[in-house]
Amino acid sequence: MDIQSAVFVTSYPKESACPKGGPPEFAFIGRSNVGKSSLINMLTGKKGLAKVSATPGKTRLLNFFLINEKWHLVDLPGYGYARVSKSERRALENLITGYFERRAELFCAFVLIDSNIPPTKIDLDFVNHLGELQVPFVLVFTKADKAGLKLAGENVSAFLQKLSETWETLPHHFVTSSERRTGREELLNYIESAMKA
Repeated sequence: MDIQSAVFVTSYPKESACPKGGPPEFAFIGRSNVGKSSLINMLTGKKGLAKVSATPGKTRLLNFFLINEKWHLVDLPGYGYARVSKSERRALENLITGYFERRAELFCAFVLIDSNIPPTKIDLDFVNHLGELQVPFVLVFTKADKAGLKLAGENVSAFLQKLSETWETLPHHFVTSSERRTGREELLNYIESAMKA
């Protein structure tokens, strides 16, 4: 898939505020500081499309971007929020769950996992929660350039091994690097195929 256009549409405070019956949606979500904004900018080829912040957990809304005038990329708040109150955390959890439970336009969620670190309970719990909600999703392992491909590969394998303890069939996964643009073509081709299916 070639990206001809990528524009920010608007942000919504909750799923019920989002318009119904629009283009297919592909949602991006991950733990705070997983490199979500950098990945979105790399995929779309627009450096400042998603705001990269020095402070993790800045996304508080459902941010919609229209890609090629055909599909929406939805940037969701992160989980594992840094430096937020309990009430803010609960509000964000409700926002995320509400989107995944009720959004009929959602074609697939891309769950971002940091490939530099061993499997974490918060990531595994979130993936299992999506499974319980029966949300279609794939795993996107980020920052594969940071610690080297060998360590990234070991962490990816360890994460999939952990998942295999509770999953009969493992979800599709990609390994990416925003710095080196690794995985860009594969992810975009996956989105293109999903829309044709």
